[in-house]
Amino acid sequence: MRLRTQLALWYSAILLVSLLLISGWAYYEVVVEHPAVSKALAKEGYTPMDEFIEIMLYGGLPALLIALIGGWILMRRALSPVNTLTTTLESIHVDTLGRQLARSGNGDELDRLAEVFNSMMSRLEQSFTRVREFTINASHELKTPLTIMRGEIETRLRESSPTAADREFLASQLDEIARLTKIVDALTLLAKADTGQLATAHEPVRLDELVRDCYADAQILAQPSHVQVEMNSCDEVTVRGDRHRLRQLLLNLADNAIKYNQRDGRVVMSLTKNNGAAELVVSNTGPGIPAEKLPRVFDRFYRGDPAHGGEVEGSGLGLSIVQWIVKAHGGAIELTSKPDQWTSVTVHFPFQSPAAELTGK
Repeated sequence: MRLRTQLALWYSAILLVSLLLISGWAYYEVVVEHPAVSKALAKEGYTPMDEFIEIMLYGGLPALLIALIGGWILMRRALSPVNTLTTTLESIHVDTLGRQLARSGNGDELDRLAEVFNSMMSRLEQSFTRVREFTINASHELKTPLTIMRGEIETRLRESSPTAADREFLASQLDEIARLTKIVDALTLLAKADTGQLATAHEPVRLDELVRDCYADAQILAQPSHVQVEMNSCDEVTVRGDRHRLRQLLLNLADNAIKYNQRDGRVVMSLTKNNGAAELVVSNTGPGIPAEKLPRVFDRFYRGDPAHGGEVEGSGLGLSIVQWIVKAHGGAIELTSKPDQWTSVTVHFPFQSPAAELTGK
């Protein structure tokens, strides 16, 4: 129940009790305590009860109605700043912490509350900024030792004649270094995206060409797992965006669909025009994702497939990068899953009309 409704009910109850008390007092005064008044009314053809009822009808009820309407208007005006404050706070998220709540400046409790919220959001923004800066700096510092380690191991493999056991060990170290490098690169990308340091191109891109290229790459990636990759449809679509980032998005989706699959499973891709937008769908068979875990699939480092958590390589950053690329292109992304059946990722991009492509707009 809304606060305004609760206050209105309490206010009405108080008014009703007050009216009953006044009515009882008036009845006692007119009927019980002053019999002379009763006799005077009787001479005029009225009974004390008639007079009492008339007083209540023409005095009490209008007063009650005015009080109710006035109280409702007063509460509505008093709670209007609270509604405005709530609406503004609901629209604030991690990327808009710098937005300040409007203050009345009259120094009342609501103005003070807005000041406290502004101060809190300012501190939160500073904290998030420090975390992002730390991530960027740490990722940058990690690249140098990883590059040195990789170079030293590759040099040793080339210049010496290691035993089979040593060669296997060094190859394993190279794989781990490559994995760490991918994680560091992904963290750097996301941290720069969060701080607005990562620019994306805005040029006409044939999305259908990228999807066909990705389809060919996915067939190669799927061979070791015996996963069948299919293309249902691929309409000719031009979008405005960054060709490199869009290709990265497609490869991440295809790679996830193949990794989190089952042996002899299927991956189905499609690109269609739907309601003024380009609709890309990548579906795969496999264990799926439980409904309670779906809201977290785009969280960083979150891996929602416990059955493959230790077997499948990955850092849990792929879908976070995909989500950022989609948002950077003004699109929307949705993931649905039916355990042990299908998992589908649907991406919508506003596509560029042929006329806009010719004019470059």
